[in-house]
Amino acid sequence: MFAPLRILAAAILIACAAALPVEAQAPGAAPQGTAPHGVPVPRPRPAPVAVPRVDTDALKSDVVRNEAFQQRLGAELEAARGDRGKLNQLLVDTGARSREVEQQLIEVEARMTELDRTGAQIQASLVQRRAVLAEVLAALVRMGRNPPPALLMRPDDALDAVRSAILLGAILPEMRVEAETLAADLSELARVRTELSTARERLTGLRHALEEDRARIAALVGERQRRQAEANPAQATDKAQAETVAKGTGDVHDLVTRLETEVPQAARAAEAARAGPAAAPGGGAPSQTEIAALQNPTRIAPAMPFSEAKGLLPLPVAGVRLKDFGAVDGVGGAEKGLTIATRMGAQVTAPTDGWVVYAGPFRSYGQLLIINAGGGYHVLMAGMERITVDLGQFVLAGEPVAVMGSGPRTAGAASGQPQLYVEFRKDGVSIDPAPWWAATDSQKVRG
Repeated sequence: MFAPLRILAAAILIACAAALPVEAQAPGAAPQGTAPHGVPVPRPRPAPVAVPRVDTDALKSDVVRNEAFQQRLGAELEAARGDRGKLNQLLVDTGARSREVEQQLIEVEARMTELDRTGAQIQASLVQRRAVLAEVLAALVRMGRNPPPALLMRPDDALDAVRSAILLGAILPEMRVEAETLAADLSELARVRTELSTARERLTGLRHALEEDRARIAALVGERQRRQAEANPAQATDKAQAETVAKGTGDVHDLVTRLETEVPQAARAAEAARAGPAAAPGGGAPSQTEIAALQNPTRIAPAMPFSEAKGLLPLPVAGVRLKDFGAVDGVGGAEKGLTIATRMGAQVTAPTDGWVVYAGPFRSYGQLLIINAGGGYHVLMAGMERITVDLGQFVLAGEPVAVMGSGPRTAGAASGQPQLYVEFRKDGVSIDPAPWWAATDSQKVRG
């Protein structure tokens, strides 16, 4: 009967030694610097400071991996030289992969936070109960060494034997419950620590992958913008004119109207948008030809009318939904767009094909990007730290267009995280963007 208790006690003692702090393992121990009977003892010498050992093998591995990456990147850029379609495909593919890695990082980091909290709660519970646990462990050890009748009663005293049996019958079930609870807590703590270790390894791998993707996007965007500048030498003048118009305009609707009539690059973009594909009467689902066109990286106009692209557009960034279209905005109105909390430095991609009609600062929006998607539709994005496309440029859905910063960039943002604001407009009126997002993407952005 008591052999299992002896085994359980030994296992719990070993687990406690690994799980509990020193003061919790030995309550009542003599203070440091004194012997058990109060005899002074020499103070222990401080342990020498350990000098961290440089892992030269890891450093060499990192250097080799970085050199291999630079070689691959150089080969990709060389292969895309003079090939607009190939460069666009590399941008869209890398942007999609970066967004997926960002989403996985968000999920892993959230899981690690939850595991840390669970582990801390278990540890605190064990420390708070250390006195009770010490008594349970001591009792288990004593019972394992000496059967309770011999420990609690004298064989020649029948009355004491009966009393002891009654007492033992009352105490033993409670002791077993305490022991089993302790074993369960220690087992859960071990599981949490194992899962944390696995999550840290995965986090390291995802961060390496994200670093490579960001470096690849930076190089590809640099090449794309170099070509854009060569094709549009008057771009800097038009950009300065657009920013002047923005400073003298009070709202976004007026800003778009003035840009598309007063700034040459924006006016040409608006004209190209008006000449884009017309929506079928009554709307309807996109044709197979239009869906195939959406996969063509050489296109220089939208693959399909914006009104027919519902359920097909990729979210511009990985993150966690903070505010939805139509939600109460806290000042007596309703939200006109979607707000997503992102990781620092997250890559932002174009949610739709279209022409850039504004890229720069605008009032409380901070850095504002406006894309004319044709058919009277415009997509506004704000909250970025840096925009990486230029006025008049045609962009593909999923193509990198901006980078988030290290904190909120728009007025009224409460969260400490960077926040991307996305707004869809039809003829100057805000509309709900939810129907346009691809199902798999909209499921990832969750609160």
